[in-house]
Amino acid sequence: MVIAVKVTIADVAEKAGVSKTTVSRILNGNYDHNTPETIKTVLKVVKELEYRPNALAKGLKSMKTNVIGIVLSNFRNEFWFNVLEGVEDTCKDEGYNLMICNSDGDPKLEEQYIKEFQMRQVDGIVINPTVRNQPLYEKLVTDKYPMVVINRKIPGLHANNVVVDNIKGGYMAANHLLENGREHILAITYKNENISTWQERIKGYQEALISNGLTEDSFYLLEIENIRVANKQIKEYLLDNPMIDGVFSTNNMLTLELIEALKKLDKKVPSEVGIVGYDDTIWSKHIHPPLTTIKQPAYDIGKESAKLLIREIKSKELTTIKNIIFQPELVARESSKEIE
Repeated sequence: MVIAVKVTIADVAEKAGVSKTTVSRILNGNYDHNTPETIKTVLKVVKELEYRPNALAKGLKSMKTNVIGIVLSNFRNEFWFNVLEGVEDTCKDEGYNLMICNSDGDPKLEEQYIKEFQMRQVDGIVINPTVRNQPLYEKLVTDKYPMVVINRKIPGLHANNVVVDNIKGGYMAANHLLENGREHILAITYKNENISTWQERIKGYQEALISNGLTEDSFYLLEIENIRVANKQIKEYLLDNPMIDGVFSTNNMLTLELIEALKKLDKKVPSEVGIVGYDDTIWSKHIHPPLTTIKQPAYDIGKESAKLLIREIKSKELTTIKNIIFQPELVARESSKEIE
């Protein structure tokens, strides 16, 4: 027979070599009276001992903070501002407050933020995952911690999921360029095997080419290692492949780098190269020429994610897992205009 031993704040303090007051302050986010080394040591011991504050450990269902957390992976992308607006508006309507964290694509930061949310007794979380913390995601599901995964898919995870049909988006982008007379279409994406969104958009691009009678020999794919070298990589690829007359960019940050690269190469848009980007950002219609994009309903994605999470938090019974798929929309402008 195995007897579970309850870890106390005194255990954490003893192992870390500090007082219980110091541990309590650090767990509550009060770092003012402690050195970075002490903070690091205490948090490390908390993790090693898997310590949880008493109220959380007791699992008191009546103890609600009316706070939800959201962990995003990239604040530089304008798409997420609109998602956040949808989440925040829903929280206001439902009487919840929102805590926001940015993992910046770092799985260690993501894990830290999720565990801090739990220690602060946040009622549930919305997460745009790095998809690199599988054991943590699975533990959240096992512990029945309210969670909604947004914009990306986590393989094999039985959790609420809100996404866009990215395969359809990629298909629409490539098919539009083909219909407008483009014959050699390049797809630009980030190189990241963990992210389902970009993989699916590329799959849609490939399906569009095949359905239009082309073969795999017609696939042109450029995977960007890092945004800081994107401009250089794009220029080199276009110089090596001068036949490219259409480009599908799977990410609006890459689209900006693409536009800059084309300017430096003195390639005219759309007469020489047609462009379709992703996400109908506020600047898309104001640049010259106005940019054709695949639009995602970012506000609605945020709104539905928050509603789904709050519904799970309030539910007295085990709820059915939902997989909500929004549809993308082609917004045609001059950047992809038909070749005359």
